Amino acid sequence: MNVMVWIAIIATLCGSGVVAAEQTLTGVVSDSRCGAKHGMANMSDRDCTQMCTARGAPYVLVSDGKIYKLTNRAADLKTHAGHTVNLTGDVKGDTIRVAKIEMATRPK
Repeated sequence: MNVMVWIAIIATLCGSGVVAAEQTLTGVVSDSRCGAKHGMANMSDRDCTQMCTARGAPYVLVSDGKIYKLTNRAADLKTHAGHTVNLTGDVKGDTIRVAKIEMATRPK
């Protein structure tokens, strides 16, 4: 195959979201049931997230108004439920395979 064909194939794969790309996003660890808005007035967002995930709702990251499904690293996600974090992982469409998660630093 010539170089132009390879470039076209790679561009197609990257544009279609087939290739995952490691990125770091800042956002809040939540659950798929509540997403960006927790409805429990008598509970903190953290407590609500922990309750919903204990009942089977998967963890998500809410970042810049977008909700990403999170895979693996469940223990770390449980620790950071309701927290604003810097999350690094392979992003593929609306799913992130988590590689690293840490508390976000507050701007000075």
